Amino acid sequence: MLKCLELFAGAGGLAMGASLAGFEHVGVVEWDRWACDTIRENQRRGHPVVQGWPLYEGDVRHYDLGDIPGDLDLVAGGPPCQPFSMGGKHRAFDDVRDMFPATVEVIRTTRPKAFIIENVKGLTRAAFANYFAYIQLQLSFPEVTRHTDESWIDHLARLEREKTSGVLRGLTYDVVTRLVNAADYGVPQKRERVFFVGFRHDIAATWSFPEETHSRDALVADQFVTGEYWDRHKVPKKDRPSAHSTSAAVGRLRGRNAPVDSLPWRTVRDALVGLPNPEITPGIHLNHRYQPGARAYHGHTGSPLDLPAKTLKAGDHGVPGGENMMVKPDGSVRYFTARESARLQTFPDGYVFHGSWSEIMRQLGNAVPVTLAEVVCCSVAEALVSTAMTQAVPAGRA
Repeated sequence: MLKCLELFAGAGGLAMGASLAGFEHVGVVEWDRWACDTIRENQRRGHPVVQGWPLYEGDVRHYDLGDIPGDLDLVAGGPPCQPFSMGGKHRAFDDVRDMFPATVEVIRTTRPKAFIIENVKGLTRAAFANYFAYIQLQLSFPEVTRHTDESWIDHLARLEREKTSGVLRGLTYDVVTRLVNAADYGVPQKRERVFFVGFRHDIAATWSFPEETHSRDALVADQFVTGEYWDRHKVPKKDRPSAHSTSAAVGRLRGRNAPVDSLPWRTVRDALVGLPNPEITPGIHLNHRYQPGARAYHGHTGSPLDLPAKTLKAGDHGVPGGENMMVKPDGSVRYFTARESARLQTFPDGYVFHGSWSEIMRQLGNAVPVTLAEVVCCSVAEALVSTAMTQAVPAGRA
């Protein structure tokens, strides 16, 4: 069984993906009590994915790594994103919430075969270019630690010299970074995130980021070329939108000699199939309660039903650029219920969230979509297993 240590677990999205990919957690670390209560409540209810997680509520920097096995396969986690988020103050290294140094320290101490680190798209902004490079180099050379009296810029320069020396000393990782849109992997949400994936150099793994499986082109074809999308959802022809906004794409797709070789993006309408209207009845689904007070204003206009949702954000009702509400067929808006938001983040319906609506929305806004997490973790697991099997073959018998 592959063994994983999860940092900054939040409500458990990335950790669930790792479990579904076959990793056994030797530790799950999260400081927020509400997120920990969510995990504990699901453990109490017997949810099979989280049942055996050894949860630690507290600061990653205070977590005792002494009991972590020496053959650890994976460290995974999403360090707090506020220092880099579009809605934050963009202080990066100067922000006390920057947990990348703590993440590197855990990797240095536990020496995992691989790691998966996830963060917000804002980290790739030009303003953070030097710090982005700094993170990559720290992850590549975790034993080249920062001196007490050394600035991060001076440390960056020393790491650059280590990189260009051509000599590999001590613990080093081959690191790949990729900015991805979760919608391209079957998540019904346009959620762009950056991943750092590293393999310990001596593992000699051959890996690349998983290929995209879903596309906007396939959705446009499904809606406006074949019409199968509307038929599937039993939308009368008089209520179907025109293809005006996608006319160029429709013309191009109709002129293709071959079908689109991917699945359609999943939409809000796709995600909410089977959930009753919460304004009428909450039904039997967990966390599915109507929240009044939604209103549209500039930069906060909601997610159309027939596209992937806009990025869910942490907060009571989104932040500038965030949404957390849907546009109904009549053009009015309402907040997504917690369960609807969980569907958009691909959490299973049997997974209950602990806390008030605003607290649950914060947990969901900070989460990694379970489906995306599973795709990435499965690809890393396959690389680790494949490499181990190759290295286990006696010389001359490969």
